[in-house]
Amino acid sequence: MTELEIVVLGVGDAFSTRHRPASFLICCDRRLVAVDCPDMYRAALARAERLSGRALPLGSIQDFILTHVHGDHIGGVEGVGFYKHFVEKTRPTLITTPEVRAVIWDRRLAVGMGRLWDGQRFVERTFEDYFLFRPVQPEQPTTVGPITISVRSTIHHVPTFALLASAGGRTLGYSADTAFDQGLIDFLAPADLIIHETNLGPAHTPYSRLRQLPGPIRDRMRLIHYPDDFDAATSAIRCLREGEIVRV
Repeated sequence: MTELEIVVLGVGDAFSTRHRPASFLICCDRRLVAVDCPDMYRAALARAERLSGRALPLGSIQDFILTHVHGDHIGGVEGVGFYKHFVEKTRPTLITTPEVRAVIWDRRLAVGMGRLWDGQRFVERTFEDYFLFRPVQPEQPTTVGPITISVRSTIHHVPTFALLASAGGRTLGYSADTAFDQGLIDFLAPADLIIHETNLGPAHTPYSRLRQLPGPIRDRMRLIHYPDDFDAATSAIRCLREGEIVRV
């Protein structure tokens, strides 16, 4: 039977001193799909291995869903790209929207990855030398191995997308970074497990708004991307923990 589950790598925000930045793996039929890729990604995998007891080598991850270009969500892509290029001799697939693809190389990655010294001369490199690209767009579901992914734009500082990931008759929903949006809640509501961010500022979702949601939705919801001073122990909505494995 196909099982859909997640392994939590990080639950914090960009400013956390207690947690890794929010990210997780979707696991299905031995396929691992990364959702976002913060800095020091191999260290995050190693820590999750220790906490979960599950082997999570970077070599087993070839697919990376990138929800948006803020550093706490894509800061590790350069390191992963270099590791795959030099050590594994592979090209990982970046699964994202055309809006993110349009800026992630020219405005972020090209600065550090666009030119290499080969021992004798400088060699120019392009996005395609390091990565493959799989586009996702609203109302156009795409498949990644056994997983079908549908996306929806969120309300955030930069173009960002939430997602539904389905396999084996089960569905995972993830808000990504977003201001509170009832339309997004409606998009995520059919999921068996809903991962929703909560944080401070107008481009994030206040915990108070999520706490007011109907009980059946709150019961299927888990919080992520919460600030250091958020009291997870007293939250009326369960909070994810780093290293946790959750069956959808």
